Amino acid sequence: MFSGKSILIFGGTGSLGRTLLRRLLGSVHPPTKIIVFSRDEAKQHDIRVSYLQANAATDDAIFENFQRVIEFRIGDVRNPGDVLGALRDADIVVNAAALKQVPVCEYFPEQAVLTNIMGATSIVNMISHNRLPVETVVGISTDKACRPINVMGMTKAIQERIFINANILAPQTRFVCVRYGNVLASRGSVVPLFAAQLKAGGPLTITDERMTRFFISLDVAVDTVLSAIASALPGEIYTPIARGVRMIDVAKAMIDGRAIETKIKGVRPGEKLDEELISDEEALMTVQRGNYYVIRPMLPELNQGAAVNEARPLKTAFRSSTKVMTLEEVIALLDKHNLRLLGNFDNASSTAII
Repeated sequence: MFSGKSILIFGGTGSLGRTLLRRLLGSVHPPTKIIVFSRDEAKQHDIRVSYLQANAATDDAIFENFQRVIEFRIGDVRNPGDVLGALRDADIVVNAAALKQVPVCEYFPEQAVLTNIMGATSIVNMISHNRLPVETVVGISTDKACRPINVMGMTKAIQERIFINANILAPQTRFVCVRYGNVLASRGSVVPLFAAQLKAGGPLTITDERMTRFFISLDVAVDTVLSAIASALPGEIYTPIARGVRMIDVAKAMIDGRAIETKIKGVRPGEKLDEELISDEEALMTVQRGNYYVIRPMLPELNQGAAVNEARPLKTAFRSSTKVMTLEEVIALLDKHNLRLLGNFDNASSTAII
């Protein structure tokens, strides 16, 4: 799928970008070039050093591919000139550049608009206006884009619409999206927060005992991106079929019987008690392909082809509270990724780099 291709990752120094980079470098037929685009030179330097210093602990093929195909590019997705310069060399584009912290976006909504909306607009406009031969663009979205009540979700919902509509504006390029919930051990997520609070002796802060969220691993997030690149039709949104998790159970699993208190702080600005990956309205447009629910585009120009005849598995919304993991299952999930052992947490997180 990637042999002979150039892959551009906007926001490539984030958790998803780093894991995608590792997976691409380790593929049997790696791309000809991988462009890591971000505005953070320190994170780019960290990635470069982590590979160069980890040759002995890293698969030889990954290390050799890193030396041969990787290219770092400093730039801002908000700047159309930076975007155009990067896109000229790209066959496949993954847009992981985002402001994604809900409270931050609530207090700085204009910044969320500039990155999450105008960044996507720049990508589409540069491809369309310059007739660039980009094959595929994948927009990274979130469950918060489904019936959004916060700025982060609102801007991501509009980003989805921008990319879906781009199939009409730039028909030479296939624009698709992926939408998923919380990613285990990603920067700013609850598991690293709980780990830091545990190291400090507690308490673990819970917003509400009833709160549920979708949880997936970084590798499942990347699997979703790769599946969308391989199989999505223009304008489709791929969502992994995930189970919900109670936040109080995550806290209990992390505490693991220690004498650590939990403290209820209340719902933060822009938060829901439960999240949705697919709304009631979208359920009517959703088909299932393997481990993914696929939301078909609502635009009639795009809602054609073989997918029209696929079975619709959902009758109602796909919510994090619909089918929730037990505490034992949450413990098993965290143990699988080595995230309950405080001494191993830093190493577990660093797998996003190497």
